[in-house]
Amino acid sequence: MNMKYNKKLILEDGQEYYGYAFGDTNNKVCEIVFNTSMAGYQEILSDPSYTYQAVVMTYPLIGNYGMADDDFETETPTIGALIVREYNDEPSNFRSTAALSDVMKKYSIPGIYGVDTRKLTRSIRDRGSRKVLITDASTPLEEGLRILAESRISTDAVSKVSCKEVWCAQPETELYHVVAIDCGLKLNIVRSLNQRGCKVTVVPWNTAAKEIEKLSPDGVFISNGPGDPTDVPQTIATVKALIGKHPIFGICLGHQLLSLAYGAETYKLKFGHRGGNHPVRNLETNKIEITSQNHSYAVDAESLKGTPLVPTHINLLDDTIEGMKCDRDKVFSVQYHPESAPGPQDSAYLFDRFIKLMKEEKNHAEKNRY
Repeated sequence: MNMKYNKKLILEDGQEYYGYAFGDTNNKVCEIVFNTSMAGYQEILSDPSYTYQAVVMTYPLIGNYGMADDDFETETPTIGALIVREYNDEPSNFRSTAALSDVMKKYSIPGIYGVDTRKLTRSIRDRGSRKVLITDASTPLEEGLRILAESRISTDAVSKVSCKEVWCAQPETELYHVVAIDCGLKLNIVRSLNQRGCKVTVVPWNTAAKEIEKLSPDGVFISNGPGDPTDVPQTIATVKALIGKHPIFGICLGHQLLSLAYGAETYKLKFGHRGGNHPVRNLETNKIEITSQNHSYAVDAESLKGTPLVPTHINLLDDTIEGMKCDRDKVFSVQYHPESAPGPQDSAYLFDRFIKLMKEEKNHAEKNRY
């Protein structure tokens, strides 16, 4: 390639990686992370959990199947930036309606390709996630380091991506009513619940428990989302007030918020878990599930011992808690994504477990009525 580099990355430890711009050309400071998925870049681009993060794709070729209207996980993507080895701007896919670069321009998402993503990923694994500046290739290193030193990653990610008003998604036949607390909700979660006969009422992240009670839910869902779970004490308070009143299911950030509501603790991982190929052991069946993940924080296993929560799933790569439950309160959660699109589908049964809890609770309430 005879093109001259026009973009580069500057990491806060002084490393530089040169490449070529695609998508938006604006400069930006983000937290750099990596994702090991071999497919699904559209879902990654539109996952609200990547707010303020620059994602390095370890799979080398990105953009080759374009963007499909039905595959977005949110209407307005908020990912910080996308970093790839090879970018293809001529997609081949009958479902494609736009090129990746055009969508990134529309939502002001910068991209850089031609980077040695293998070396960059090893750096993140060895030194951890850290700040990165996406900037022009001509930016002096000293200036870039100064910008990084003076910049901070915002802690308002959940409020940024959560809905501002209540909205509903109606199934063909309504069997149950689920209120979903939106901390950065992926749309395929709503689709997964609709497919099982659940009307889903989505409420903002800071909705009070008493307002959720007024909606008369059969179950409460706590969504995935970006950032540190301790940044949203209002949501933790809401979850705490709802425990024991309705069946509750939490995914990803929702899993972490449930643990905090019970008095457990969370901590930040060195480089997080991101990708569609993470092995998790189900401690109840002893089966291994291949899971899709996207998170920087984990539940502290020792802190769970002082709560009624029991671990149900363990990550086989680093032994972190991947699932937990409290049968007494009809509460359970997982750190990974059972609704994962484009896959894997190993953990879709968890939605059926939520349905079963709501059915049991509904039957119990009807018996007590007579």
